[in-house]
Amino acid sequence: MTSPLMGTSELRNEILDRSVSPMRWLALGAVVGPALFTAAWLVLGSVSNGYTLFDHRFTDYSPISQPISGLGMGATAPYMNAAFILSGLMLIAGLIGVFRTTSAAEWTNLRRTALILLACSGVGQVMCGLFNLEAMMPHTLGFLLALGTPIVGFLIAGRYFRRVPGWRRFGTWLLVGSPLTLALLVAFFITFQPTADGAEHGIAGLVQRIGAVQVHAWFVTMGWLAYRRR
Repeated sequence: MTSPLMGTSELRNEILDRSVSPMRWLALGAVVGPALFTAAWLVLGSVSNGYTLFDHRFTDYSPISQPISGLGMGATAPYMNAAFILSGLMLIAGLIGVFRTTSAAEWTNLRRTALILLACSGVGQVMCGLFNLEAMMPHTLGFLLALGTPIVGFLIAGRYFRRVPGWRRFGTWLLVGSPLTLALLVAFFITFQPTADGAEHGIAGLVQRIGAVQVHAWFVTMGWLAYRRR
């Protein structure tokens, strides 16, 4: 119950807190989604007994050499693909919550563009869950959306957050995430060999995981800051 002695400023802040509270909780989707996805590939990668891709049998699964999407095949497929889809949807919802809590102003073009670009990462994860490695074209598109669009998205979002009170420091750091994401994506394509032998050797799987964790770390930070701040 609101105290009769509460001043106008305090009353306005209380009303504002109540109005944005659901959006704060929604912003936690940007925390829970990436956490779920990371836990899924960690656990399933440790129990996978291999899979068959284009008539080639991978008798063992290596998180060092093989991509996360390899877990979307074989016995672990239902669980990993569900994690792809669910975590992607949670990430999209979380980003909506983040951008709804960072400003009460009109939806400017910069704000709208930043949200769309960042949400493309979640869309890419959903696509990777709907189309496994045997559906090569749509799956590759999903991968590029998930780890490629943040290269531009972090730049645009960084510019936006630098204009939001209390978010300027995070926005500045987010600008660093763009070239870092680009470097890791380039490193993945350099180490990736699209052959059966290449999937059983090398470090492409490890590089991809580092890239995914790095991208998701920025989303987790966004969601947590939006949840914690008025």
